[in-house]
Amino acid sequence: MNTRKVAEEYRLSKWAGIIQERKSSGKSVKDFCFDSDISMSAYFYWQRKLRETACEKIENTNEYTEMVPAGWMQLATEQQNKTATIEIEIGDCRINVNKETDPALLKQVCLMLRSL
Repeated sequence: MNTRKVAEEYRLSKWAGIIQERKSSGKSVKDFCFDSDISMSAYFYWQRKLRETACEKIENTNEYTEMVPAGWMQLATEQQNKTATIEIEIGDCRINVNKETDPALLKQVCLMLRSL
């Protein structure tokens, strides 16, 4: 790890502590910064940097893997056939109709079934 990265992480951790201290104090940002002799622009700069770093870490993780509780196993989902179908069942006869079924053929089958 290079020195710039180490220095950046040190500053982030320092400011994370300062921001947490402000939140637990219950003071407004303005009052906290005034009492702690911190400029508000520096406070908001480091708050933004911390949020950006947190967002980068979230983006780099596989969300689906993280959502599976410990001790559980994630199974691959099966692709389902999403074509719309109608199933007509009369006695022992079953007909499946989808959008690709020829209307003339369907008409003939229905007439045949009606005559039975």
